Amino acid sequence: MKRFFLLIAAALFIFACANLFAQTSPTPALLKASSSSNTGMLYYDATNFTIEGKGWKDTGGAYQRLPKKAKGKVPPAVWDLSLNTAGICVRFVTNSKTIAAVWDGGDAMNHMAATGNSGLDLYRKDGKDWIFCGVGRPKPTLTTATLTRDPLSGETQEFLLYLPLYHKVDELKIGVEKNAFIAPAPERPVATRLPIVFYGTSITQGGCASRAGMCHPAILGRWLDRAVINLGFSGAGKMEPALAELVSELDACLYVLETLPNMTNDLVKERVEPFVLTLRKAHPKTPILLVAHPNFPDNSERNTLLKEIFDKLRKDGIDNLYYLPSEKQLGSRENGTVDGVHPTDLGFFQMATVYEPVLRGILSK
Repeated sequence: MKRFFLLIAAALFIFACANLFAQTSPTPALLKASSSSNTGMLYYDATNFTIEGKGWKDTGGAYQRLPKKAKGKVPPAVWDLSLNTAGICVRFVTNSKTIAAVWDGGDAMNHMAATGNSGLDLYRKDGKDWIFCGVGRPKPTLTTATLTRDPLSGETQEFLLYLPLYHKVDELKIGVEKNAFIAPAPERPVATRLPIVFYGTSITQGGCASRAGMCHPAILGRWLDRAVINLGFSGAGKMEPALAELVSELDACLYVLETLPNMTNDLVKERVEPFVLTLRKAHPKTPILLVAHPNFPDNSERNTLLKEIFDKLRKDGIDNLYYLPSEKQLGSRENGTVDGVHPTDLGFFQMATVYEPVLRGILSK
């Protein structure tokens, strides 16, 4: 018996040593570093790490949102906007005290901060929470920037790096100190591996957050600790049949449909029900959330139409279908918009606060 316990103790010791080595061993040789752009830093192609926010693998570029087959099937505006990297992020672990990046820089629209339009946004995992670490401020051309505001602890931690909301990225490299360890983040637990899919408008895409991680889909992804796919298309979220077919190809834990700001009353009558039915045919049990226009009251004509369609679908036996009213989405003591339509960070935070209990309730069923 004594020998048995000694063998168990030895096995546990070996396991602990192996685990410690895995956490502190050098970056795997397969990760080829580029030449140092900053003193003491090495840069690694971000595709070596864990990419989230992409629904399809067969895209034209590493950070494009729709598959190549969608070109010519979706409206040109949707295709062009799908090249923007909204919602796409990179997860990795490192013990570097400084984190930097190289990426395609860019300018900004006249009502949106360049850091949200074309910049990067970095967070680190602390227990169950994601903590803001710093932002990549873009230049008009290829940009090299230190992301971390202050030196990190040097402990191995998990990081989440959001790509720009309204800009195309072809090149992205993550920089760490020369003696640091960096590796892909582990897969999410099986129970929470399926993503939340948001389909909608410029608000969904993130206009006009000041940082790439401050639009409500990204905030909710951190609060719920879930992967998120952002299919927001500025001015072009109109529930075309081609989009219904594409979205239905994605396995999700929840579909959030928030296209009303881009749709006329006639389009609401024509397209909402077929879109929902296409999703339901492909995914008989996956929850679907219909979201009212956040800028209009619930008794406005467009929101009333959406609610009537929701009630009809429920009466027709479409289960796991939910409705989120407009009340309080953007309503607070202060107007949380840039221009009366597009949220500021305050507006997105308010929206996320309203969404969170609804999404948690749906996902807990």
